[in-house]
Amino acid sequence: MSARLALALDLGGTKLDAALVTGAGEVIAASRNRRPTGRSATPADLDEALAGTIAQALEQLPAGAEFAGVGIGSAGPIDRADGAIYPVNMPGVHGFGLTGAARGAAARVLGSDDFPVRLRHDGGCLALAESWLGAAAGARASLSIVVSTGVGGGIVVDGAPIGGASGNAGHLGQLVVGDSTLEEIASGPSSVVWARSRGWAGETGEDLGRAAAAGDRTARAAIQRSARAVGLGLANASTLLDLDVIAISGGFSRVSDDYVDLVGAALRESAVLPYARATRVVRSALGDEGPLVGAAALVLR
Repeated sequence: MSARLALALDLGGTKLDAALVTGAGEVIAASRNRRPTGRSATPADLDEALAGTIAQALEQLPAGAEFAGVGIGSAGPIDRADGAIYPVNMPGVHGFGLTGAARGAAARVLGSDDFPVRLRHDGGCLALAESWLGAAAGARASLSIVVSTGVGGGIVVDGAPIGGASGNAGHLGQLVVGDSTLEEIASGPSSVVWARSRGWAGETGEDLGRAAAAGDRTARAAIQRSARAVGLGLANASTLLDLDVIAISGGFSRVSDDYVDLVGAALRESAVLPYARATRVVRSALGDEGPLVGAAALVLR
């Protein structure tokens, strides 16, 4: 039996990542490659990045392999109906037809466009990967959240990603918490800004983590503030969705060893109803391959 492989693309605010992924969710390391994007990216930049990454990944497609199609996770919002993207962190590419461009780039390599191309926002893809092979495997209803430069996430119920009417369900960073949004309070850059406004002299989330570990009270307070806000937002999400498990990932979630525990405690303190308080909060079981695995799952599963 021939191998079944998908081409996975993960488009974010800093890079476009591409790789072939097997039907078992294994990323083919030799096929993985990336190109930079950035806030100033243009449609021409994305076309060039797609052509380069897709061609390099498909060079590793074995002769005789079954090509399952192209799965794409993108920074959002997205328009799943027409395959266009409107990423908050790349305003210059609003309206870019990502599915059509990816299909064209892959077809030029393969000599055919007879394959599916499916698009979800990146948080939804991560949630799908976590549900398939990660910390949420076997859960009836799960949510994955990324706490990093921004805050995002996705929802999976009975093994299927929940996209909502337009495909954008799960933009957790835009939940309103107090008089702000979750992202404006809890993200790494926002936490650094908050700490600096109180006299702390560091520059990055990594600096914040080191300072907190060394006993700096302001740095520690910034981390606790982020975790409390995430826990409050997730208490609301769990009350609404009746979740089994929430998996947390992202660079800022690793700023302290107890960050996930702090989030879980804040959820339990904030949630009113017992079923919401019972939601397990765990660290992601996937590495940085999670978004690619989830994108591939769009056409593999």
